[in-house]
Amino acid sequence: MPPLHGMGGRGFMSEEEKQAVPKVTLPLLKRIFSYLMPYWKQFALVLFCILLSSVCHLLPSVLTGRIIDDGLIGKNLQALITLIVLSLLVSLTANLIGVAESYLNAWIAQHITFDMRNSLFAHLQKMSQRFFTTNNQGDIITRMTTDISGVESIITSTFSSILSNVLTLVVALVTMYQKNWILATVGIVIVPLFALPTRKAGKTRWTLTREAQECNDTINGILNETLSVSGQLLVKLFGREKTEYEKYESVNKKMIKLHIKERMAGRWFFVVIHTFSSIGPLLLYLVGGILMMRYDENLTVGDITVLVALLGRMYGPVNSLLNIQVDWMRSMALFTRIFDYYDMPIEIQNPENPVIPTNESTGEITFSDVCFSYNDERQILKKVNFTLKSGDCIAIVGPSGSGKSTLVNLIPRLYDVDSGSVCFDGVDVRQLDLTYLRQNIGVVTQDTYLFNGSIRENLLYAKADATEDDLIAACKKANIYDFIQNQSEGFDTIVGNRGLKLSGGEKQRLSIARVLLKDPALLIFDEATSSLDSISEKKIQDAIEPLIAERTSILIAHRLSTILQADEIIVLKDGEIVERGQHDRLVNSGGIYTELYETQFKLEKKGM
Repeated sequence: MPPLHGMGGRGFMSEEEKQAVPKVTLPLLKRIFSYLMPYWKQFALVLFCILLSSVCHLLPSVLTGRIIDDGLIGKNLQALITLIVLSLLVSLTANLIGVAESYLNAWIAQHITFDMRNSLFAHLQKMSQRFFTTNNQGDIITRMTTDISGVESIITSTFSSILSNVLTLVVALVTMYQKNWILATVGIVIVPLFALPTRKAGKTRWTLTREAQECNDTINGILNETLSVSGQLLVKLFGREKTEYEKYESVNKKMIKLHIKERMAGRWFFVVIHTFSSIGPLLLYLVGGILMMRYDENLTVGDITVLVALLGRMYGPVNSLLNIQVDWMRSMALFTRIFDYYDMPIEIQNPENPVIPTNESTGEITFSDVCFSYNDERQILKKVNFTLKSGDCIAIVGPSGSGKSTLVNLIPRLYDVDSGSVCFDGVDVRQLDLTYLRQNIGVVTQDTYLFNGSIRENLLYAKADATEDDLIAACKKANIYDFIQNQSEGFDTIVGNRGLKLSGGEKQRLSIARVLLKDPALLIFDEATSSLDSISEKKIQDAIEPLIAERTSILIAHRLSTILQADEIIVLKDGEIVERGQHDRLVNSGGIYTELYETQFKLEKKGM
């Protein structure tokens, strides 16, 4: 008898999984099968292949009876050769059909996962900044990769397994009952008795598998933390290489032990099961022999052999179907996890009838009683009111955590206000077309992000159709062109992961050039020079000054040299505007700005 299937522990669920089992409803099933509907013709062809394959795989067992009765016992050489050749051809046909079935399954699975990845990626692209700051990045990537890849396994394995096993059983049972209903009934009674005990060993293996998976998650966490650019830098600076290695080695050793235990779990149990599983065929031989010798002269040796062979063919499908409930529930859970992301509301959306002004934007900004919070625990901005006129420059200063960056993030609608309004050129940003709004706003942040490509590729991210002259003009304005010219590859110089081959000042000036290619009406510099040395800052200041003079701009800065260029200074504290005005008046007011000047700006003033 062939070995029992489904012994990998797949037939059991952990307590955590049992509690998280989704409620299988008709709408959920309809939603799942909506992904299959575009490929229903291919799926119907798979079903036909499975049916044909099931019949072809069982035919050799039936032909074995004819080989014994007609060929061997009947001593008919021609019939023997014919039946053997026919059995070989049927087996070959079954295998060829299996290849076609596998190809169709893979084709359908790949196209469905292609559709799901595209639609989920498009959905995630529309999510607000809040989504990406509150959700774990690893979880987002897992949904996009592992979970959707799991769908492929469901289609190629779970669905196909159910259909194949059911059809195999049906064909086997019909054939067995056609041969002899008594022996067929004996076989049906025996099958579950030998399939069910495997669940005990399976439970042990599943527990070990879960522990190994948790251990593997820990390893992945260590790798993500210590082998990332920032993590590896921290490890080196604190000399923690040995500690991190020992931590990794310890968890790795634990995982190896768990994998060995998992492989060996229940092996002795299976030895006993396989030994006693021979009782099934022996019982059929005994009952069949009694029937053939005393009660049914029409029953032949070939018939009994066919029934024994068919019984052996039934063990795998029955055992698989006994455990299929767990696979099915896991499949539902996987789809539910993916649908959870699909169902997350898109917080920042284009209005039904977005406003797209025909006049050239001036970049004028008005905040009216703006309140904002990331959650219900703490309000970040409270009744903020100010107007930035076209061509003017406002500097926003304040203690760390006062809401400066949050304030400017409301302008391009990375977040929406809780109450009040933010207007761009006199129109509430929530009424403007998102693409129009963001095309007219350029933001340079302290943490400059560059893709691992060339300088040219990073610049063209802002304007894909920019000419060489456009690139040169933008880089000259950003005071970075001389540096690019001095590189052997020029604009084709590779910047490295996150631009690590460039200095902080070079990355920042490249970021300014990239923003300038957008030609935005409003420029926002969010602490663009706070982490740079004085030489790099001077080069950036030289780039920023003419830009501020010709465009509407907002400066968030910790450096006095930047702030002094503003037409007005706004002082934020705990999300409120507590002071506003020009430097000379504010510095003598004895308020927050005076304190900032005394602690942060005064020494810089002396060096100017």
